[in-house]
Amino acid sequence: MLKTLVVMLIAITAGAVGDIFLTQGMKGAGDISAMNLRQIVDTVFKALSNWRLILGTAMQAVYFGLWLAVLSWEDLSVALPLQALSYLVVAFLAQWYLGEHVGGMRWAGICLICVGVALVTKSSVNV
Repeated sequence: MLKTLVVMLIAITAGAVGDIFLTQGMKGAGDISAMNLRQIVDTVFKALSNWRLILGTAMQAVYFGLWLAVLSWEDLSVALPLQALSYLVVAFLAQWYLGEHVGGMRWAGICLICVGVALVTKSSVNV
């Protein structure tokens, strides 16, 4: 279980960092919902050379590779709830690095999710 937890924490961190860079890259590209088809195509081609989007995609690939590794040895009913820890990491990074406001109610919800993950993890150790 320790191996699963360590690899999942690395994977979750890589995925969260990837999400941060993808968010930065797309915020810089502008709101694509307000673009016409030509502007969207131009944005896609610009995205191919945006280092934030490239790095974000690479970090997501690291996450996915580690996730596949975990699935090769761990029960899905244990591994999948561990992914919920990403809510905690993403909220922290979004607040700290992107300057997003994460209110008390959202933190409380994230903490409840983490308690649920701890219960699932604890139940798999006792089996």
